[in-house]
Amino acid sequence: MIIVIRIAGMVEIPDKIQSTLDHMRLRRKYSAILVEENAENIKLLQKVRSYVAYGQISKENLMKLITLRAQPLNKKKKVDAGEIITHLGKKSYSDLGLKPFFRLHPPRGGIESKNHFGVGKGVLGDNKENINKLLERML
Repeated sequence: MIIVIRIAGMVEIPDKIQSTLDHMRLRRKYSAILVEENAENIKLLQKVRSYVAYGQISKENLMKLITLRAQPLNKKKKVDAGEIITHLGKKSYSDLGLKPFFRLHPPRGGIESKNHFGVGKGVLGDNKENINKLLERML
C-alpha cells in the first residue's frame, strides 16, 4: 500500500496537474490518500511527483493513521482500525464507512517543500520507506 501526501499548495499549479490531484482527492495541502501499487497509479504519481510525497506505508503507521485521522461518514459511529485494515484492499471507502482521504497536521520540524527527497529537508517525490518518518511527524 502506498501513501500519497500533498505537499504543495493550491496556487500556481498547472490545470492538468490540478485536475489530476482533484481526481486523486488530494484537494488541499497536507491531505493524504492510500493507493494500491499498480502500473496506473505509478504513472499518476510520476505525473504529480513535484507536488506530492509518496512511499510505502508500514503496518504500524497505517494503524496509527486510521485510528487518529480516519473520519467516518456517519459521525455517530466510531472507527474500528483493525476491521478497516483487513478489508482495505477489498472494499471501497464508502462501504467501510470512511471518507476517502485523511487530513494531516503540517510536519513538526518543517520541510523544504520545493526540494525533492534527498536534498536537505526536502520531501517531494518518492520517499520509499522514509515516508513513515514524515508521516509520524504529521500525525
